[in-house]
Amino acid sequence: MCAASGGVFINPALTEPFGLTLLEAAATGCPLLATENGGPVDILENCKNGLLFDPLDEKQLARHLVRILSDRSFWKALQRNGLEGVRKHYSWQAHVKKYLQRITPLVKARPMLDRREPYQRKMRSATKAVFSDLDQNLIGSSAGRKELIQLLKNNRKNMLFGIATGRSRDSALAIMFQKKIPRPDVLITGLGTSIYYGRNLLSDLTWRHHLDYLWTPATLKRLLADISGLRLQPRELQGEFKISYFYDEEKAPSIEELNVYLRQHDQTVNLSLSFGQYLDIVPVRASKGLALRYIAHRLEIPLENILVAGGSGADEDMMRGNTLAVVVGNRHHEELSDIDDLEGVYFAKGSYAHGIIEGIEHYDFLAQEEDA
Repeated sequence: MCAASGGVFINPALTEPFGLTLLEAAATGCPLLATENGGPVDILENCKNGLLFDPLDEKQLARHLVRILSDRSFWKALQRNGLEGVRKHYSWQAHVKKYLQRITPLVKARPMLDRREPYQRKMRSATKAVFSDLDQNLIGSSAGRKELIQLLKNNRKNMLFGIATGRSRDSALAIMFQKKIPRPDVLITGLGTSIYYGRNLLSDLTWRHHLDYLWTPATLKRLLADISGLRLQPRELQGEFKISYFYDEEKAPSIEELNVYLRQHDQTVNLSLSFGQYLDIVPVRASKGLALRYIAHRLEIPLENILVAGGSGADEDMMRGNTLAVVVGNRHHEELSDIDDLEGVYFAKGSYAHGIIEGIEHYDFLAQEEDA
């Protein structure tokens, strides 16, 4: 009715956060008079279909209204501009076009998983997986390591091999190269803060974006700066999503007390103590176990078809739940005492890789692989 009668739509609000009613009016063909405070400034700049005014200046509003109503050609020009401007700047098609223009350069600048890669096809066809810690399981016992590597190579048709470590990617690769450990199909680093796939180590960016929730490292460092018994580890041992401290159990608060303290200051994180002296803090959404479950879901491998081997407190959440867990003989006893009675956790007598092989035999895991 407003447009049909040659009228003007007026929004005299003191301030307008956006101005949806202005867009609706413009889409029907009404010229606009709108407050100069807030969203209408951008709308009229884009559509050029009206005039802005000071909502506290009645005389200015009256002058603008008379100008539009008394000049029919001006009114029609504003109407035409509004109809075209809404389609160009505020329609769904315009929104999608602008969105694609913004994200396309970002997508092109990031390495993405190529589903055509052979390793990716292999991952999608895998029905089982073996995941192991690095330092506690694969570094010691050269003979056991060689035997395990050969065992895995002989059973790779439908089975993945993954390594989960607290080390950074570069540190993990260096020790793997030194010990002649082949690159795994999946590499979890930084206590579950990074995931890499295949020989080219393509980063899972979706996982990294997922971790950013509630993560405020600067605040955490400030809160822990004066806590007795905590000392920051060297810079090269820190990560974007991991803060690492040396932990003196005789001086420092317990892990439970640290958790309470941080929660009291609105910090929700995961704390992991390894070997009684290395404290790592990661986002609440990060851990070896959470990363493992994310990978299992993404690759559609049932948790009961995944064998997990560990030996320290940092591995505990990987071994809880429905996975087949193996605790190697050289484990850190105190840190894994809570899982002594858990069903589905096998405590091997053999150490390092020998313990993993013992666990594989205990679960008859490779025979299950042949039947899969």
